[in-house]
Amino acid sequence: LTTHDGRTVRYQDPLVKPNDTIQLDIATSKIKDFIKFDSGNLCMITGGRNLGRVGTVTHRERHPGSFDIVQIKDAMGHSFATRLSNVFIIGKGTKAWISLPKGKGVKLTIAEERDRRLQQK
Repeated sequence: LTTHDGRTVRYQDPLVKPNDTIQLDIATSKIKDFIKFDSGNLCMITGGRNLGRVGTVTHRERHPGSFDIVQIKDAMGHSFATRLSNVFIIGKGTKAWISLPKGKGVKLTIAEERDRRLQQK
């Protein structure tokens, strides 16, 4: 098993498949826990136009010979789609394993950003 940062785990759990997320104990290089890449799990987008957005996986479309597409819904109820390679699972259900940035990964429209800035003044 090779991680996204180049680490290699030698004797992995046979239930761990590609695109799953593992929690790794760095000192011992053992897998503590893992999350399956399934609908309903919390994810963060790591590339493309939706970079940095956080949402829940709703559907995965398989396209043989092309890119698999993942449908995602964010906390505001907006749906968007991106390539499978841009999706990183960060939590089971709606419970995140990591601390989320300010705004919780929700992308605002230009008008919503303007309104927020005016309210802060």
